[in-house]
Amino acid sequence: MSATLQLTKELIAGESVTPADGGCQEIMINRLQALGFHIQRLPFADVSNFWAHYGSWEPLLVFAGHTDVVPSGPEHAWESPPFVPTERDGLLFGRGAADMKGSLAAMVVACEEYLGNNKPTGGIGFLITSDEEGPATDGTVRVMDWLSDKGIGIKYCVVGEPSSNKAVGDTIKIGRRGSLNASLTIQGIQGHVAYPHLADNPIHRALMPLSQLSEEIWDKGNESFPPTSFQISNIHSGTGVSNVIPDAVQVEFNFRFSTEVDEHILKQRCDAILKKCGINYTLNWSLSGNPFLTTGDELISATRQSIKDITGLETELSTSGGTSDGRFIAPSGAQVVELGPCNQSIHKINEHVRITDLDKLTELYRAILQNLL
Repeated sequence: MSATLQLTKELIAGESVTPADGGCQEIMINRLQALGFHIQRLPFADVSNFWAHYGSWEPLLVFAGHTDVVPSGPEHAWESPPFVPTERDGLLFGRGAADMKGSLAAMVVACEEYLGNNKPTGGIGFLITSDEEGPATDGTVRVMDWLSDKGIGIKYCVVGEPSSNKAVGDTIKIGRRGSLNASLTIQGIQGHVAYPHLADNPIHRALMPLSQLSEEIWDKGNESFPPTSFQISNIHSGTGVSNVIPDAVQVEFNFRFSTEVDEHILKQRCDAILKKCGINYTLNWSLSGNPFLTTGDELISATRQSIKDITGLETELSTSGGTSDGRFIAPSGAQVVELGPCNQSIHKINEHVRITDLDKLTELYRAILQNLL
């Protein structure tokens, strides 16, 4: 059994449903301390985080990731218990196998192998949280504030999110779209459905603005990002009976936006559409993260070359998918790429990773260290 497979199994066995860590970080810390890393545990609220550093400070290459996982869902639906790592048909099953305990294990083992034969010309860091799958308020964002207060700057950051599609390394993320959430309440007047002239149906009032919002072209995207998308995720109204016009309707929606717009533009344009429809409404906004894009060439080139040398693949550069903690790291000026295993099973029942991919990922991380340090 390879060192990466063994460590991945140990991490999967830790029941770390967000924001719990399940002892995973202490496993990583013990391995990193044995290599000579200096460790700073950084708990905030109920979230476990740690920062580890080895070597000098310039250039500083950081591996970033999370030990928390999403809930397993109904355990009876799994072919094997979600927190019992199980090998079957060349695959390793368990919650977090792909997102992202396999990546964390590969990062640690890559450093063990690299430092066993090399003395880096720069520094290596680990930024690990247990808050990525949750609200993401007491994890990476807080650690980045701590690093800023200490005057520590990250030049290169490799995030272990499962970026690959069909083969490890076929896709890396060099940025992510922004995410802006909204909670819209449209007010009406409750009444009897047989006397609509004595009421004001907020559901009917909502139809025109929601149609206009969903049909609006917010931008056309650019060479790095697809066009901004608007999606309604929830509509709630009514009293539970068929003969009452409700007094309000609540609508939840989300923008995944490109660098062609910002949150302020989206808010202004959304308000303009709602006001034009003459409705009585309130609107509350929540920004999950701004878009980011790595434009510096060193980390992208080193990552692509490592993938080419080890897998023979010409990797695709992508900004697709949801948000990641890269959104908290990139604003510091760091070059950020996301490289991890295949993502077909993430957050699903019977989450898994190809066992051979774990060692391949270890090779890739080690090659990036070699190419940059």
